[in-house]
Amino acid sequence: MYEDYYRFSAKPFQLNPDPRFFYGSKGHKRAMAYLDYGLSLGEGFIVITGEVGAGKTTLVRNLFRQLEAHNLVAAQLVSTQLDADDTLRSVAASFGLEYEGLTKSALLNNLESFLAAAARQGKRALLVVDEAQNLTPRAVEELRMLSNFQNDERSLIQTFLLGQPEFRGILQSPDMQQLRQRVVASYHLGPLDADETRGYIEHRLRTVGWQGMPEFDDAAFAALHRFSGGIPRRLNTTCDRLLLFGFLEEKRHFGEAEVDEVIADLRSEVAHQDFDRAAKPEARAADGFYAEDGGRLAQRIEQLERSVNRILPIVRKILYTVSEREAANDDNPPGPHAPVR
Repeated sequence: MYEDYYRFSAKPFQLNPDPRFFYGSKGHKRAMAYLDYGLSLGEGFIVITGEVGAGKTTLVRNLFRQLEAHNLVAAQLVSTQLDADDTLRSVAASFGLEYEGLTKSALLNNLESFLAAAARQGKRALLVVDEAQNLTPRAVEELRMLSNFQNDERSLIQTFLLGQPEFRGILQSPDMQQLRQRVVASYHLGPLDADETRGYIEHRLRTVGWQGMPEFDDAAFAALHRFSGGIPRRLNTTCDRLLLFGFLEEKRHFGEAEVDEVIADLRSEVAHQDFDRAAKPEARAADGFYAEDGGRLAQRIEQLERSVNRILPIVRKILYTVSEREAANDDNPPGPHAPVR
């Protein structure tokens, strides 16, 4: 919607991980160095941890882009409290193998045959396990056992474990001793600092053709860093809403005031949900409830009204654009040989 207004070739702050937008902060460059080192060994486990939205998945996809695609057989598994057998089935499915109704031994045989065939063709097999902090100890053990698949030269599979910070604590538990012995590289991806936050925003804007419009002043970058904590996904969400706000208000410059207004809208949306869960009169005395929360309720109603006022211009612009296109079509009906759509 705002792409045309700011003359962007695409949305600069989409939430889906896209290696085109990879930004090499100090932490991301160091993490890439650890990944490169681990890959050079060709075996074992590589562990990357970081906060939700820190850029772990984008990091790995950027790595895959640098590898030769025809020499890579990669699969991704998002773990959601899988048990051991389901983990093996999910790994088989990720590599495109049959898994329904098979016994554990049949699953393992199929996986080993597949990995051995890939190795004979000179291909590297990589398994990326996301949300690794949700793995059960038995599921981790099944993944560790897969690393036992070897030919005469090297291991047949290498595994990346991507997890939230608590996974670092899980790895230190006694149950994880055998896995720890097979970790060849690990790195914790921290947040961006203030300068990197500015560089990250400008990098994503330049990737879609930004020529300096809209302009961000120093206070705007500082406010975005304070609110996001330097977490890339939070930056994406906030900057996307900021550009939408600028489009609706026809702004070509963003300062601290504009950023704070967008942040207030974002907070009001989350705060309203929290209020609905917390505001239970039966849980507290009626007098105390109204005395404590009456003013807060009025404030949130005001914030909601402001959010609605943000949305209404969007609807009007969409309806106006649609009506203009329909009118243009009515004025220029298709010729006798025009294709019917």
